[in-house]
Amino acid sequence: MKNVYEQMEEKNAEENIKAFNYRQKYYSYENKVIHARNIINEFIRETRKRGLNTHVSVGGLDSITLLCFLRDLGHDDIPAISASHLEDVSIRKIHKQLGVEHVKPLKIDEKGKVTKDPKGKTITKPYILQNFGFPVLSKEKAAKIETLQNPTEDNKTVRHAIITGETGEYGGYQKDSRMKLPQKWLKLFGGYENEAESCEYGMPDFKVSAKCCYYLKEKPCDDWATEHNSVPFLGMMASEGGRREKALKMNGCNYYGETVIRSCPFAIFSRQDLLQLALDLRVPVPEIYGEIVRDEDGTLRTTGAQRTGCEMCGFGIHIEQRPHRFDRMRLQNEKKWKFWMYECCTDEITGEKYGWGRVLEYLGIEWEQPPYIQMGIDDYLKGAER
Repeated sequence: MKNVYEQMEEKNAEENIKAFNYRQKYYSYENKVIHARNIINEFIRETRKRGLNTHVSVGGLDSITLLCFLRDLGHDDIPAISASHLEDVSIRKIHKQLGVEHVKPLKIDEKGKVTKDPKGKTITKPYILQNFGFPVLSKEKAAKIETLQNPTEDNKTVRHAIITGETGEYGGYQKDSRMKLPQKWLKLFGGYENEAESCEYGMPDFKVSAKCCYYLKEKPCDDWATEHNSVPFLGMMASEGGRREKALKMNGCNYYGETVIRSCPFAIFSRQDLLQLALDLRVPVPEIYGEIVRDEDGTLRTTGAQRTGCEMCGFGIHIEQRPHRFDRMRLQNEKKWKFWMYECCTDEITGEKYGWGRVLEYLGIEWEQPPYIQMGIDDYLKGAER
C-alpha cells in the first residue's frame, strides 16, 4: 500500500495546490466568475462523454447561488436536489420556490441496518445523536474522537497516531503529524487510550461522531444520484477551510475519480465573491440570513446568520461568541431549544434524558442564562446584529 506522500505525488498534488492558490489569491472577482463558468461547461462536456447526467446539490445560500448561476447560464435542464428536511424553514421555502426536489431520508430495519423497505423506521436527527454521537468541534476532529471511542485491532495504528502524532509506515513515519488531536482536545477526549499510551486524559459521558452528514444528507443524495446516473455540482468553497479546503486544493474544481466525480465551480471563491455574485444574480435570500448589506469599508455580510446548517449540528460551536447558534435557537423557538438541550437523547446507563447542554458543559461553552433574559429580546437581537 502506498503511503500518503506517494499518493500525493501520484496526484501531482503540489502543483495542483500552487495553481489553485494562485487563482484564489490573484484572480479578480470578474475572473473568478469567468473561471466558474468555464469549470461548469468543462464538467458538462466531460460528463456527457462518460454517459453521465448532472445535478445540483442544494442546501444554504452558497448552493442556492450556484443553482441560480447555472440557470443564469442557461442550464435550466439540470435538476436540483436537497435533503431539505434538515434546513431552516425559510431555506425550505426558497427550495420550493426554485423547484428543488426533496430527497427522502433513509430508513432502517429492526437490526439498525439501512433498508429500502418503505416500512422501515426513518433515520432521524435524534437517532443519529443517540446511536452514533454528537457532531462536535469539526468533522475531522469528531471522526478522530469517534475512532478513539470505537477501538478495534484494525484501527490500532490510527488511534496511536491520534494520541501521539506518530503515523507509522502508511503516514511516512512522521513523528509529529497532523493526525494528532490537539492537546486541548486530547485532555477531554483522549482517555480511551490511557492504558495503552500511559496517559491520563479525560473521557466524556456522551458519544461523538462525524456520521450525521453521511446518514442524513450525503447518502440519501448519493442514492438519488446513483438511481439517476448523475454526478453533482456542489457549492463548496476552499475558503471555508477544514477537510474541504485540502481536498479542493489537491483535486481541483472538477474531479474525476474512480468512485467520486464532482464539480465545485466556486472552489476558488471567497465569501465576498459569493455574496457579490448573489447580489448580481438577485438570488432569493432565505429569511434566516437576513439581507446582504455592504458595510462602510465595502465588506459584504448578511444581517442574519452568516452560516446555516442542521439545527442539531455543533461543528464550530466552540469558536462562536454569544449569541451562538443555540442562543439564537432559544430566541426563535424555546420549545425546540429545550428539546435539543435537555431531551434529545437517553443515557444508556442511568436512563436520564439529556442533550446538547451536557455536551456544551463538558466543552466549557456557556449556554444557560443568556443575556437576553435581562436585556429584553429586541435589544439583544440588535446587539447580535452589530
